[in-house]
Amino acid sequence: MKPGSLPAVLVFAGVDPSGGAGIAADILAIAAQGAHALPVITALTVQDNDRVFGVEPVAPELLRRQAQALIDKGAIHAVKIGIPGSCANAAVIAQLIRQLRQAHPGLPVVLDPVLASGHGDVLNRDDAVLALAPLLPVTTVIVPNGSEAVALGGVEYLLAQGCDNVLVTGGHGEGEVIVNRWRNGDGGERAWRWPRLPGEFHGSGCTLASAIAARLAQGVPLAGALDLAQNYCHAALDKAYAIAPGQLMPQRLTE
Repeated sequence: MKPGSLPAVLVFAGVDPSGGAGIAADILAIAAQGAHALPVITALTVQDNDRVFGVEPVAPELLRRQAQALIDKGAIHAVKIGIPGSCANAAVIAQLIRQLRQAHPGLPVVLDPVLASGHGDVLNRDDAVLALAPLLPVTTVIVPNGSEAVALGGVEYLLAQGCDNVLVTGGHGEGEVIVNRWRNGDGGERAWRWPRLPGEFHGSGCTLASAIAARLAQGVPLAGALDLAQNYCHAALDKAYAIAPGQLMPQRLTE
């Protein structure tokens, strides 16, 4: 990179009007790591800090044009994917990643496989599991919570589909300690344990996945990226604030 420049993360995600999840969360979390987000909108949503009331995916060709303009202009150092919005959009994103990897074979891709909101509200126009299928073979790190991992077929299945690394987060479980578990296709594994914080949080998965992507964009090795991103995410949740009754907003502008 040129002196004075920042590594760029190409982000595919939806717009959350509450500012707690989706592209707003991604931009803040990536900036907090010292990288720059290139936000490509996949869907418009109607939601607050608790519920999703509607999702309108962006047309696939418009999605492609948003990303291609950025790809043609400058270097991309990592990709972060949230909701694709539709099966067609997921196929476009997968094709764009393959295109990028022709020039940069090791380009890291982090996928936050959001299947539904915390209340179970749908976040994709099509079947959410099917919509993610084209993205699994191009994913460097997938970051599902426990229920998402099960719905997607389990860790072994995800690895078999081409995901290089699976980090299953434990925040949606029970108990005083949260355990996040990492596995890769070579048999590597590790667990991190965090004290459970009081309250429920809006956009915690976006925060973690974006922080991982930003650290990988900086050239931090995977183990270090996972460490740094989890530390950052825990601190953001620990300092979370309220904008309305319900889920709290992670304080992403934290050191």
